Amino acid sequence: MEHQFLSECAMNLLDSIFDGVYIVDPDRKIIFWNKGAEQITGYKREEVMGFSCKDDILNHIDGDGNLLCTGRCPIVKVFETGEAQTAKVYPLHRDGKRFPVKTHISAIRNEQGEIVASIEVFRDISAEEDYRILQEKFQRLIQRYVSAATYEEVRHLASSNSLTTTKVRELTIMYLDVVGFTTFTEQNTSEEAVQMLNDLFGVCDVITRESLGDIDKFVGDALMATFIDANDAVTAADRILNLALPELNLQRKKQGKEAIHIRIGINSGSVLQGDIGTKERSDLTVIGDVVNTASRIEKAADTDCLFISESTASRLNMDIYRQFEPAGVIQLRGKERFIQLFRMG
Repeated sequence: MEHQFLSECAMNLLDSIFDGVYIVDPDRKIIFWNKGAEQITGYKREEVMGFSCKDDILNHIDGDGNLLCTGRCPIVKVFETGEAQTAKVYPLHRDGKRFPVKTHISAIRNEQGEIVASIEVFRDISAEEDYRILQEKFQRLIQRYVSAATYEEVRHLASSNSLTTTKVRELTIMYLDVVGFTTFTEQNTSEEAVQMLNDLFGVCDVITRESLGDIDKFVGDALMATFIDANDAVTAADRILNLALPELNLQRKKQGKEAIHIRIGINSGSVLQGDIGTKERSDLTVIGDVVNTASRIEKAADTDCLFISESTASRLNMDIYRQFEPAGVIQLRGKERFIQLFRMG
């Protein structure tokens, strides 16, 4: 099948480049796989020939965790429209860890102009993603050494040059919620309930900031925080669960108070960030499906546990990724797709 589209010379040429290259037929079966693809994905040519990506090979997801092989696959769009597609996706490496790639897909046509195959060229952009995250974290760090008035003035000047302050950002969202808070309020005074939340949220705020995150908002007995780097979000959640919370509960036990129990959920992807509200009062916050999904993940988490989405897991370095194990799936309300969850072991 390879020779129908490629001469031996062309195959040798594609094998000599560092980018991954593979060709699929109209049924999305792989009919060519170069050495670059072997190097990047860990899959040998003989392991993938004749199979589709969804056959437990690459199983691409997009930045928001949507499984592309059974849904909005760019290859399908190429076959349907003939238009070239470019995307950032997260395929599954042979070792089980996802990683980011930049992919370009084009149609291959026969002499009659009919689309008979598509070719995908992709490269690992892990280094570029690390650099992007480092740049954004550096900019946030600089803000700590500039006065609030100066920073707001610069921000105002920058936003005044555009029609809107809203922008799309790739962030990681952490939701934390107190388990059994309603029961706690029924059994304790309002002052004790407020003090409990202040003690917990005070610790969470310090750890979040130390982990280069920001508390976006407090909603009753829950908080939402944003992070540029998914690794920082998981590190913060781990410190809250396994260091700060046990120490706080130890102090509460000495005071004759009941222990605090929490759940944490984390999700990553593209969100809308902007000033939400009225002219009289507005807050810089984030909204979107990624935020809503983070909240759903938190509600699905076990008590005193951290659950994350596959979208977040795909952004973790290997040392942190190895601390997680599959924890089943949840279906998003009003949607058909399921979200794969991971639990910190």
